[in-house]
Amino acid sequence: MSMDMFDPWSYRPDTGYTEGNDLVGYKIAAVDGDIGKVDQATYDTGAATLVVDTGPWIFGRKVMLPAGVVQRIDHDDRVVSVDRTKDQIKDAPEYEPDTGDEADYRGQLGGYYGDTYRI
Repeated sequence: MSMDMFDPWSYRPDTGYTEGNDLVGYKIAAVDGDIGKVDQATYDTGAATLVVDTGPWIFGRKVMLPAGVVQRIDHDDRVVSVDRTKDQIKDAPEYEPDTGDEADYRGQLGGYYGDTYRI
């Protein structure tokens, strides 16, 4: 898939996300293991994100994941699977609650995840 087809800010149609689903509290599973739980979520069309509390995994840091990295949502087990590795998530531009909604940060984050897109 080419970068121009990757929309970092929207859930892909085959993920199992439907409008009205609240993903707060769901576990996040990277390709190579769990990374934490959804602490906050936004569902705005073209601007959807998940803020993940990583707990002790990366020293209690929170990370922001754009909705486009979500591969699958299992509502029965309350797990959101993403198509990135733990290292790719750890190396993403650092999330700061005060700047998470700023255009510059979102541009960096969207570009980073677009560059790490994998099928």
